[in-house]
Formats: sequence, structure tokens, C-alpha cells
Amino acid sequence: MMSSNDDFHYYEPAKGHGLPHDPFNAMVGPRPIGWISSQDENGVLNLAPYSFFNAFNYTPPIVGFASIGAKDSLHNIRQTREFGWNLATRPLAERMNQSCAAVPPEVNEFELAGLTPVASKQIAVPRVAESPVSFECRLTQLIQLEGVDGVPVQTWLVLGEVVGVHIARHLLKNGIYDTAAAQPILRGGGPADYFEISSDNMFRMFRPR
Repeated sequence: MMSSNDDFHYYEPAKGHGLPHDPFNAMVGPRPIGWISSQDENGVLNLAPYSFFNAFNYTPPIVGFASIGAKDSLHNIRQTREFGWNLATRPLAERMNQSCAAVPPEVNEFELAGLTPVASKQIAVPRVAESPVSFECRLTQLIQLEGVDGVPVQTWLVLGEVVGVHIARHLLKNGIYDTAAAQPILRGGGPADYFEISSDNMFRMFRPR
């Protein structure tokens, strides 16, 4: 069912949105990017960005991403139960984009994108040396999503506990992490939209007592 009036466009997703492009991703956004490093049980490296990514818990710190389709990252993490998250920044945007090319599993996206794998401390999976922030993660849950009808969909939620954190020292101002200084990029809607964070559009609100 779709309807329009002067104020709202209404649709039911199962029946189609009736628009030139599905607006769901654009409305839930911009979203942080899960730039996930992984390797298979033979040590073959993989690096891929996921636009369905976020943090879900403080203690222990847990992050997660959704693999729409059983992709190489999912296969690798099933085997090794480890993965890395690397902050995608404006200076690294083009190379991040190169790492999402549809290539065979044996292709090393670090090499494809001209990036440097560097050893982690707690896990065997390397991080991206050029990224100013990286998390080392161990798998906690791997969940295949279901619709309201209980039928499984071909999407898997990968959750991992952060067991190691790397932060470039220039991003710590008096011990406080400077989000804008890292120039993180976020995924918008449409086939190609991204956003960049800057300190110019930051504002603060404290929780009411």
C-alpha cells in the first residue's frame, strides 16, 4: 500500500516504496562504516567495507556488522572467530572504496587498495596501518536474521567483543578522543552518497538531570 498527501509519502516495504531509489538506507543515516579486516584459516587476507555497522555495548565493548549475503568476511570469521575494524576516513575514502570491489576470495584487498597490513596484538588478523583507529575483535555471536514471518533471510549479524584498541596519538587532545579530527566518513543513501564529519557542525547537549 502506498499513499501520498501534501505532507507525507507512506509505503509498506513489502509492497514496494514507489520511489526512484529505496530510501531506507538514506533515512537510517548517515551510518558509520564497518571496514572489516579478516583472514581465512590459511591466512588469506580480506578487507571489506560494510554500511550496516555500529557499536552496541560499553562493557564489554561490542561492535557488529551485517553481511547481506554470505560474503568472504563472514566465511573467514566463521573459521577464525576474529576480525578487525578500521576507521574509514576522508583521506582513505578512495582506497576504502577500492576494497569493496567484487573480486574472488583469493584476492588480497589490502594489496588491491594499496594498504598496509600490520600485526595486531590480541588477534591474528592484521589491521590497516594507514587507519588512525582500529579495533581488534573476537566473535561473540553470529546470527542469521529472520523476517516477522520467522523465515530466515540471507543476512547475518556478526557481533564481536573489542579486545584491543589502537588510536593515533594526535587524535587524543588532553586525553579526549577528537572525533572530528579523525575525519571519519559515513555512508548515506543512494548508490554513492557519503558524508564527512567536521567540527564546524558539531553541537553539544548534556543529559537532563
